[in-house]
Amino acid sequence: MPQPEGADLDAVLAHREELRQRYLRPMPDRPPTTARGIHHVAFICRDVEETIRFYQEFLGFPLVEVVENRDYRGSTHFFFDIGHGNLLGFFDFPGHEHPPFTETIGGVQHLALSVGAAEFDAARKALDDAGADYLGPDRGIEDSLYIRDPNGVPLELFREQLGIFNGARIVSGTYGED
Repeated sequence: MPQPEGADLDAVLAHREELRQRYLRPMPDRPPTTARGIHHVAFICRDVEETIRFYQEFLGFPLVEVVENRDYRGSTHFFFDIGHGNLLGFFDFPGHEHPPFTETIGGVQHLALSVGAAEFDAARKALDDAGADYLGPDRGIEDSLYIRDPNGVPLELFREQLGIFNGARIVSGTYGED
């Protein structure tokens, strides 16, 4: 997709700084959030078993529940434990065709999952051993690996502690160390 350049880029950068000045409240002046956290994020999958194998066997996220989707007869709703009480959910919709993933307004750009150093290294080795395509340290981002799941969902395996971004704490709390 084309990126802004020249005066268009200058306008984008100026607007971003205006937003930072208007809305960003640094800690400790920032009010606490009204949410307790993410209960689950739910994506649509093409194949339940293929999705289970990818997340449980390849990435190491335990499958913790499989039920029928209460909104669509015959649809399976299932969840993986992704740590700290957070769940990653999926639905299938038997009988529906699913178009390939596209990056669009209202869609998912990527889901970033915090992993420890050992898990990061193991994932990279597994990707290399499988000959799987990924983006990562070759982009100048040493702590990220970008992959797609079997459904096209873009994932980032991010070797950064929860609540930290670019090495700086941006939310309060302690979430476990590497």
